Amino acid sequence: MKFRFWGVRGSIPSPGPRTARYGGNTTCIEVQSDNGTLIVLDGGTGLFALAQNLMTRPQPISANIFITHSHWDHIHGLPFFTPLFVKGSKVRLHGAKDPLTGNGIEHVMQAQLQNSYFPVSETQMDATIEYRTLSLEEPIPVGDATVSNVVMNHPVTNLGYRISCNGKAVFFTGDHEPFYNIHPVGDPRHDEYALWMEARQEAIDRAMRGVDALIVDCSYTRDEYPAKQGWGHGTFDSALAMAVRVGAKALYCTHHEPTRGDDELEAAFKEVMARYQPLPHGLRVVLAYEGLEVEL
Repeated sequence: MKFRFWGVRGSIPSPGPRTARYGGNTTCIEVQSDNGTLIVLDGGTGLFALAQNLMTRPQPISANIFITHSHWDHIHGLPFFTPLFVKGSKVRLHGAKDPLTGNGIEHVMQAQLQNSYFPVSETQMDATIEYRTLSLEEPIPVGDATVSNVVMNHPVTNLGYRISCNGKAVFFTGDHEPFYNIHPVGDPRHDEYALWMEARQEAIDRAMRGVDALIVDCSYTRDEYPAKQGWGHGTFDSALAMAVRVGAKALYCTHHEPTRGDDELEAAFKEVMARYQPLPHGLRVVLAYEGLEVEL
């Protein structure tokens, strides 16, 4: 199994000379199982670059796209996914149900293809398009791989995905903020909320445990985080703590803050890594960039 980053920025695309080394496209990760099954994690603007590459490969294309959540930076490449317009291609979109509206994953595509926002309707797309609204924490087979999910901590339902294939595993958090108690000590709701957080954290850790590659939202530094609390994103420090806790073999830091140029990104990463040397348990930590390909 192998995976490749096609988009590593968060929140909004940030192309230009300041982001040329790591890339300015938003979240998209390609995973290839051992038998070549194509699994795509999120549909940010990196999905367009992936689509162009797919068109150079043997046709027709069969793609399984798993959406972590419906915020724009994780879906706004979907209407530009070229195989959607190619007869014979098959695209299956997977994701969670919106608990507030009851809408399934098909609503993510339908909302973007409204004439007010996009000139082409789904009826004009030549591929076979299927939708699968996932049951929480229920593993599903995809080719020779198994994809399982768990709800992360974000302002909307965000599914973290574990992809397992022949003894290897990769986990992607999507957007995730470390849990914190929203009720002060002494509030009658504090202890109950603490128990809820503990149960949620146990479920997440169980889904991540022992993975070969852990791909995590590392939007902020620990100094930046207090001003961003509640926005639904993590830090380099929380990601490292997570990787150590679950026994991950390698940590890939992604969802880079869009205002942070490459030089600033490397400086922030260098500062964090200096504080954690030597890395515990032989953990390998990598700053993800567009084009990085990893074979497990």
